Amino acid sequence: MTTIASKLQSVRAQITDACQKCGRQPTEVTLLAVSKTFPAEAVREAALAGQRAFGENYIQEGVEKIAAVQAMADVPPLQWHCIGSIQSNKTKLVAQHFDWVHTVDREKIAQRLDAQRPEHLAPLQVCIQVNVDGGETKSGCSPEEALALAQCIAALPRLQLRGVMSIPDPQPSHDAMLAVHRKVVAVFDRIRAAGGVGLEQWDTVSLGMTADMQTAIAAGSTMVRVGSGIFGARDYSSQA
Repeated sequence: MTTIASKLQSVRAQITDACQKCGRQPTEVTLLAVSKTFPAEAVREAALAGQRAFGENYIQEGVEKIAAVQAMADVPPLQWHCIGSIQSNKTKLVAQHFDWVHTVDREKIAQRLDAQRPEHLAPLQVCIQVNVDGGETKSGCSPEEALALAQCIAALPRLQLRGVMSIPDPQPSHDAMLAVHRKVVAVFDRIRAAGGVGLEQWDTVSLGMTADMQTAIAAGSTMVRVGSGIFGARDYSSQA
């Protein structure tokens, strides 16, 4: 078994354990393998070990990697998630090449993604990025802005609203981290309770990474984003 395959097995076991501890089924949580900075060959290894959903933070790198992986004859079709911040000049690349985007935090970006999504592709699956910490330098709309943004996205025909995403700052204790994660889930619940057209597939809480995955699952996450736990330590020198 390759190192990536064995690490995938370990992460899946951790997800199962976390679900059992809080009375959930492991099938309720999707594992998103975050492959940023790693080569297409690493994605291939993970795919051959059964992983199907991959997340990329750097859009241009992600587009090039998607093309490289699609050219590999032994790799089955994969699902690609954009989980990095999106500037207006990069929306077309996201709309044309990704299946999901987790980081929509304002109407302008949603409208551009909708206008630029090719008609021959399925609607782009969208999560709203929410900043529950209130940090001024962090991406994401405020919890108070999330419902209005959801209603905007729900009205756009080439987008399919799926849920919320957040990247909370680390906290000093398990209980403190759990409380922050629950704030994200509360935003998801408030939007679901508001109802309305476009919420037919409102089912995703993209929350938790390698370090806080288990706490996020306890809070109600349905999708965890794990990178170093699968692929190992990253080398960011090429991103400088």
